[in-house]
Amino acid sequence: MTLQLTVSNMACSACADTITKAVQAVDPTAEVTADPKTKQVNIDTQAPEMTVREAIATAGYTAT
Repeated sequence: MTLQLTVSNMACSACADTITKAVQAVDPTAEVTADPKTKQVNIDTQAPEMTVREAIATAGYTAT
């Protein structure tokens, strides 16, 4: 499943790395592309969307 999320409080590449690590903590095989300039995060994962959103929220970011 591919998710397209907007993370409005992602400001830099370190933020993108944190989000990537948070998603891969719940799905180690997930492919994550995060762009701080557009605030877009594309995730190819087998994990449920709610689980991915919760992982991002736990890392301190808001995904919509």
